[in-house]
Amino acid sequence: MKYRNVGKSGLKVSEVALGSWVTDLNGTAAADVARRTVDLAFDNGVNFFDCADAYSGGAAERFFGDVLARFPRRELVVSSKVYFPTGPGVNDRGLSRKHIFESCEQSLNNMKLDYLDLYYCHRFDETCDLEETLRALSDLVSQGKILYYGVSEEWGGARLQEAQRIIERLGLHPLTVVQPQYNLADRYIEHEIMDVCVRLGIGITTFSPLSQGLLTGKYRKGRPIPEGSRATWQADRQINDMLTDENLDMVERLIEVADGLGVNLAIMSMAWILQHPQVSCVIAGASKPSQLENNIKASGFVIPDDAMVEIDRITGFQRFERHVG
Repeated sequence: MKYRNVGKSGLKVSEVALGSWVTDLNGTAAADVARRTVDLAFDNGVNFFDCADAYSGGAAERFFGDVLARFPRRELVVSSKVYFPTGPGVNDRGLSRKHIFESCEQSLNNMKLDYLDLYYCHRFDETCDLEETLRALSDLVSQGKILYYGVSEEWGGARLQEAQRIIERLGLHPLTVVQPQYNLADRYIEHEIMDVCVRLGIGITTFSPLSQGLLTGKYRKGRPIPEGSRATWQADRQINDMLTDENLDMVERLIEVADGLGVNLAIMSMAWILQHPQVSCVIAGASKPSQLENNIKASGFVIPDDAMVEIDRITGFQRFERHVG
């Protein structure tokens, strides 16, 4: 496993991280599989484990807390997130100082930790003054309850730059990392966010590298949806909405490129993300050890330049730049 710094910070994370969105571990078999997956990750050099208080009402945090307690704390990078409702109260949501402090404390309790390495704003809060949010996060760093803080989705380039101006004006601890969705089917961060992060020294820890499973290669044009796959049970049907003829045609062409490189589509898709030096890591979910075994092969796999050009051609991505005159 290879490691990269998170932006200009000194923190190093494994190129492939493990995220937990666990929904049901009441069954002994499910819990055992999940534990073996985490064990396999650690044994193969994965040091970054990502979570959030919103995942399964805190169950995901509690699971990680139980499993990761068996490993040396100094060898782990553990993260969580704040924003979504954690209770019925009017202040049980958002990015107010009150909710951030209370949510951080609950996450630490759930995960049986004294501190979090990374703490993200899960979304942007339109109802709260940005200065209040940044002061609260910086204060958590000063208190030693988190080491670094960052943001996830809904934080575009303009918001990141506004946050930077506030941080510099008030002398706050820096915003260190962003966690956006990024994959071959969704390259929106290349329009502006990636450049802003490079300029400000902010690390990028991406999630959804396989686009809800679209880029695993299991969904093929003209073939039935595999039994037990996400498309057969996911309540919000995100993956089903992505199974368009256009996307499936793209998948077929990408599979040809992956075959030519001697790897499967999932490995190539994750390695493609890591081909961008601005990216610190890819956070992937793995429901069983075999999926994780495949994912970690992306670390250190180099895609030749000609294949990168072909991938760009297949995805048809064009960066938006506004030209005047």
